[in-house]
Amino acid sequence: MASRSNRQRKLERARAERRVARQAHRLRRKRQIQAGVGASIALVLIVLGTTWLLGGFDSKPAERQTVAEGTCSWTLKDAAADPAIVDVGHPPTTGEERSGMQTMTIKTNLGDIEAEIDLSKAPCTAVSMGFLGEKKFYEGSVCHRLSAMSKLLTCGDPRGDGSGSPSYQFADENLPAAPLASASPSAGASPSASPSGPATYYAKGTIVMVNTGANTNGGQFSVIYADGSNLAPAYSIVGRVTKGLGIVEGVAKAGAVDDKGASTAEGKPNQDLIIQQLFVGAAPGASPSVTPSASAPATAQS
Repeated sequence: MASRSNRQRKLERARAERRVARQAHRLRRKRQIQAGVGASIALVLIVLGTTWLLGGFDSKPAERQTVAEGTCSWTLKDAAADPAIVDVGHPPTTGEERSGMQTMTIKTNLGDIEAEIDLSKAPCTAVSMGFLGEKKFYEGSVCHRLSAMSKLLTCGDPRGDGSGSPSYQFADENLPAAPLASASPSAGASPSASPSGPATYYAKGTIVMVNTGANTNGGQFSVIYADGSNLAPAYSIVGRVTKGLGIVEGVAKAGAVDDKGASTAEGKPNQDLIIQQLFVGAAPGASPSVTPSASAPATAQS
């Protein structure tokens, strides 16, 4: 009996030792887990603190995604999906001039038209116009729309019907900030084309880009041939005509016709104005030059 009792005590003691060992193991495991969690939390806090110090939680993160100054962005279009798109590639994204004035020359069947582009206000527009000129995008195109209401002549579509565009589009530049001041506005009145007329944003001789909505500029452009245009301030200013505006005025004086050949306030010009060549800066083959801003003529906005 004593021997059996001793064995039972030994078994009980062994079981007790195993229980103690298991409890000790669980305690060590628990401490290891707690230590690991603590270290992970500390690491996360260090990362979050560093991110905060570096401005990672700025309330305006979009500003960090803005294209840096000194670059132009071109949104490509699928030329294979639309026959109205002329595949010319796209202009370079860097290296454009951003100061001074540059001359854009439009050679036509009726004579030369020249305009000054302010590169500080429309650098990417100038790059695009020059690029399309180099690609002969404009050559042989007929100015296809005349509007007596908006006092503009629209040109730059190789298809001649308003549907043509290059294989890219780009963002707006140099939009009018306010209406033009009238010649003799009454005290306290808002500036407008006339004291009682609607607001006018584009002066006579201004060239603007044609678009189909915000930031959809392509290759088409319009020339404002008279004062008092009712065009909304949603069109990027390319520049201002300094020579040859009389050519556009002559086309406007000849009037427009509709699809049936009847006179209309807005339609196809009666007199053809055909672009033979367009270039920005020096003529092809000549040395390029940019006029310093200090000697620049007045810009399109007054």
